[in-house]
Amino acid sequence: MKQIVDSYGRPISSKKPSKGEIGVSRVYDKYSTYPADGLTPYRLARIFKEADAGDVARQSEMFEQMEEKDLHLFSQLQTRKNAVIGLDYELLPYSEEPYDMKIYDFVKQQFDLLEDDIEDNFLDLLDAVGKGFAMSELIWDISEGQAWVTEIKNRHQKHFFWDEDNVMRIMTEENPQGIILPANKYITHVYKAKSGHPSRAGVLRVCSWMYLFKNYTLKDWITFAEVYGMPIRLGKYDPSSSEDDKDALMDALIQIGTDAAGIIPENTEIIFQESNKSSSSDIYQNLAGFCNTEMSKAIIGQTLTSEAGANGNYATANIHNQVRQDLLEADCKGLAKVFKRDFIRPLVYFNFGESKRLPKLKHKYEPPEDTVKKANTYKTIVKDIGLKVPTDHLYKEFSIPEPKEDEPIVGGTDEQLHSQVMKLENEIMVLKQKKPTNDTVQRDIDKIADTATKESVNIFREMYRPVSDLMDSVSTLEELKSLLEDEETVKKLFGKMKQTDIEDMLHKVMFVADLIGRADIE
Repeated sequence: MKQIVDSYGRPISSKKPSKGEIGVSRVYDKYSTYPADGLTPYRLARIFKEADAGDVARQSEMFEQMEEKDLHLFSQLQTRKNAVIGLDYELLPYSEEPYDMKIYDFVKQQFDLLEDDIEDNFLDLLDAVGKGFAMSELIWDISEGQAWVTEIKNRHQKHFFWDEDNVMRIMTEENPQGIILPANKYITHVYKAKSGHPSRAGVLRVCSWMYLFKNYTLKDWITFAEVYGMPIRLGKYDPSSSEDDKDALMDALIQIGTDAAGIIPENTEIIFQESNKSSSSDIYQNLAGFCNTEMSKAIIGQTLTSEAGANGNYATANIHNQVRQDLLEADCKGLAKVFKRDFIRPLVYFNFGESKRLPKLKHKYEPPEDTVKKANTYKTIVKDIGLKVPTDHLYKEFSIPEPKEDEPIVGGTDEQLHSQVMKLENEIMVLKQKKPTNDTVQRDIDKIADTATKESVNIFREMYRPVSDLMDSVSTLEELKSLLEDEETVKKLFGKMKQTDIEDMLHKVMFVADLIGRADIE
């Protein structure tokens, strides 16, 4: 096997990565013991005690089954995970020094090669939010004197356990008693919803009791729905009736309930007792809703974005969404920390012999900026307070390109609209400077320029009305910028802008100015 060398060709004496696949997926991995079937408080406590002792197999399977059976629980966990998966991320170098950039380029190349695997692995590792921990195995290869990760494979939590010394082990077909995890082989994400052992740290551990109570409630609710509004059927039989007569009466009662028909012996009687229609399902719905609310608090930190219709309004939901932002940032930082420690560090260590100057992963989790609020702030600073703000600063703050000289613009103040018409006056002034004129001619030309400037304001305002309407139809600068970057939108916009009036005015002004000039010469 080739010697691993660093980017400068220097041999690295570090231990080589373990190339074999340890946690090989087995045929029976897809099967489960379904511990959540017929779950009772006693069984739930037993499963938790097993996990506390280090055996998390049944707890992991139960958590998986809880996600499959409870739609609200599944939705909230998906919301929590997708909040991270939906973000863009970037790899940042340790510094801009050549050696650190060399390391960065190598790691970036590895990220690019495994782009799909890495993004899928984000979702797999975020399974730790619910179950407390998540594991992914790195499949290493050595080629051309370098160590590469060719694949990242998710491993189910039920294959791992903690021994009596509290050391994590993995069960394999060759070693069902478990082996200690090899170094630099697994990405281990432990989510600490609370302090304590990883087996007790996931949010599904907290949600389990609410899931159990809700499960009981749904069973009773369905039973109630089956008989609600139906009369109670009471059967009377003679004391001397035989067992066959009693069985026949019971069968008749059941048939009447399902088929609305039945037969009974002559000496028996069936009485239809009206049900208590004042009974209500509200108690079941309220209890199920309470359990959902408690689980939402545990998973996404609030309830109003998931239950806004019943519990609050949009403004309050916005406030609560800031709490969810805290969880999002914590999830992103935790994922970045794990990838730096268990993926980037061994990758750099095996290829550069370096374990400190590491690139880092960064998700772009910052909330979008309220540009309307920012614009109002600048308006107050400039208009009310009177501070002077450089235009370059404003263009940079709002990510708007500064228009070049003579470049067509949209919007702006009346003064900016005036400036375009003032070019006409400048041209007239140039003509005036070419040949001396008498005072009468000069006054006539000045009058033309003044009149054109005044008249053009309303003409320009009407011409740019489609632009004003477009600006009124959006609420943020980002929306306006997006519309103006769309070629079809811009074409339609220019099509609505009537330029005939301004063209007519310019033709008339130039024609009159030309006549005055000719008359003066003649």
